[in-house]
Amino acid sequence: MIEDSPFVAAAPVLVPMPAERPYTYAVPAGMRVVPGSIVRVPLGPRQVAGIVWDGVVEKVDAKKLRPIEQVFDCPPIDRAMRRFVDWIAQYTLSPPGMVARMLLRAPEAFDPEPWIEGLQRTFANPDRMTGARMRVLETAEGGLAWTRSGLAHAAGVSSTVIDGLKAQGVFETVMIPPRPVVAAPDPNYAQPSLMPDQSDAAGMLRTNVAAGVFGVTLLDGVTGSGKTEVYFEAVAAALDRGRQVLILLPEIALTHAFLERFQERFGAKPAEWHSDLPPRMRERVWRQLAEGGVRVVAGARSALFLPFRELGLIVVDEEHDPAYKQEDRVFYNARDMAVVRGHIGGFPVVLASATPSVESRVNASQGRYSRAVLSARFAEAALPDLKTIDMRRAPPARGGFLSPVLLGHMRQTLEKREQCLLFLNRRGYAPLTLCRVCGHRFGCPVCSAWLVEHRFRGQLVCHHCGHNERRPEACPECGTLDHLVACGPGVERIAEEVVAHFPDARTIVLSSDLMGGVRRLRLELEAIANGEADIVIGTQLVAKGHNFPNMTLVGVVDADLGLANGDPRAAERTFQLLSQVTGRAGRTGKKSLGLLQTFQPDHPVMRAIVSSDAEAFYEREIAERERAALPPFGRLAGVIVSAATRAEAEGHARGLRRAAPPASDLFVLGPAEAPLSLIGGRHRFRLLIQGERRADMQGFIRTMLAEGPKIRGSVRVQVDIDPQSFL
Repeated sequence: MIEDSPFVAAAPVLVPMPAERPYTYAVPAGMRVVPGSIVRVPLGPRQVAGIVWDGVVEKVDAKKLRPIEQVFDCPPIDRAMRRFVDWIAQYTLSPPGMVARMLLRAPEAFDPEPWIEGLQRTFANPDRMTGARMRVLETAEGGLAWTRSGLAHAAGVSSTVIDGLKAQGVFETVMIPPRPVVAAPDPNYAQPSLMPDQSDAAGMLRTNVAAGVFGVTLLDGVTGSGKTEVYFEAVAAALDRGRQVLILLPEIALTHAFLERFQERFGAKPAEWHSDLPPRMRERVWRQLAEGGVRVVAGARSALFLPFRELGLIVVDEEHDPAYKQEDRVFYNARDMAVVRGHIGGFPVVLASATPSVESRVNASQGRYSRAVLSARFAEAALPDLKTIDMRRAPPARGGFLSPVLLGHMRQTLEKREQCLLFLNRRGYAPLTLCRVCGHRFGCPVCSAWLVEHRFRGQLVCHHCGHNERRPEACPECGTLDHLVACGPGVERIAEEVVAHFPDARTIVLSSDLMGGVRRLRLELEAIANGEADIVIGTQLVAKGHNFPNMTLVGVVDADLGLANGDPRAAERTFQLLSQVTGRAGRTGKKSLGLLQTFQPDHPVMRAIVSSDAEAFYEREIAERERAALPPFGRLAGVIVSAATRAEAEGHARGLRRAAPPASDLFVLGPAEAPLSLIGGRHRFRLLIQGERRADMQGFIRTMLAEGPKIRGSVRVQVDIDPQSFL
């Protein structure tokens, strides 16, 4: 066993690869390692970074051991994070090395940041004084060190003025420590004015943080109720205790607006962490966080694996959002893993949402979580009036998709110089393109999916593998010109219809796949908030926490869309999405309206939304889940088998099914061809394992995998504990 301080002759090192256990390496004489040390070790012909791990060193002939090459000058990964990695590996049935890999994604951060060359005033004076030189000397008073460019900018002079003063000995070269990536937040910078229910909820959170023990609070408040301001009070309490804070956000595009709100409250922005962050900034955030310099991080789900030194609070905003589920390599739900991280570290976790997940509501009702409720909008702003438009009675004009009822309300809204939002959760122009002559349908050559037309880009695109091709003028099957027809609407097609009806209105389309990426999205969201658009047409991106002050009408183009699949969470997700998107209206107190175009106005989801009776919806949904023994009253796991040929995938899946051990509290469904049976040229079969809540799901699957056929050829097996997607 490795001790925390003495030298050792050998050490287990977890390397970032699909390793089921740490590898043993020799520790050279004079080298000191402790559990958590980040080291460089040989792995085959390569050198890789790894983490010295806990546990017993394997008995290996010392002559066969390869030595650790280097111990990085970096704070060790603490015991709580090492336990967290082991827990996730055990729970998700992932190799620990692949979980550790998520910890080691900023390799340049393992060495200290280099100091910066700077300038400091000496006692010498220049040979002659000019106005520019006088400004520089006045700026540099006080003995502080400056960078050359920083001093020039602050004094309003060119860098050559600085160089001239340095040449005369007026300034000397000094080394400056690396700049902080963000300033330190001040918990007392701007005390908020809270409403009574906000104040009560904030008091509960502050008390939990002050106690410094594990506990989960569900912050359940209607859209626009000020949940962010409430959990900012928990953040302030954690900062007062000298602890670091992690705030998880589901969408990168939200980050910019959130950073500004945070700065208004704390006087400084939090550090960011997401895939769009430049590599150098990622490395600086990683390093300064490990050293304790960064106190608050706002980031995507991968921020869970940052090396916090003194983590004392995690907030999961929009905790219901499916974006928290990772479905690549290591399958995990960041919301659930945040709770585990809090439990291991012994600190509180806050889950915030206007439409909490059924799992979180059940945990709150059963006493595992505390619950704070905000039932009214901030400053007594009214929730929008919600109505359905029965598309059987008020259908759109031929070739259109917007009901005359919706168009009429849009016209009234524009006449009042207020904004309209149209929501359709379909990217592109049309989900299917076909030939009217021969019936040819454009499908992806390597996926069992139709190609989506993107008319703005003139392309047909597969949304699963990324395959794209130019939209042809002639049918590739029969050669007929000008007979290709788009079937069904996407946001681009709705925009075309809107422009035809309202040619003078300023229209913006918001979709994650438009040219310009995250930067363009942020600019357009800012433009909408500033009133620079009249009509906004968007996908689910527009449903996520945005504040549009002049938005008073929200129209849902196809409210039934999310209900048309076999996903057991379809009703819950549709309710959440439609509640969130209609909640964009009337957030500043103006009278507002939400209209849902539907062919099923009597569906329980539609009735719950229109009546604003969320409690009735949750009661019904929870009762149905309990009857079917679905999560959170039972357990689910998916096993996805894929291969280059259908026969290989099906054969391996059937072999796993036969190897399933006998169990009274677990049973296997399938294998069955996945709804998306071909993705990226790989054929896919799924097994679904369902069982009682206390069943040993992981042990069952481990046995099935161990006793089943060996993985050969192109076969790949992925395990998804607590699946969110069934495609």
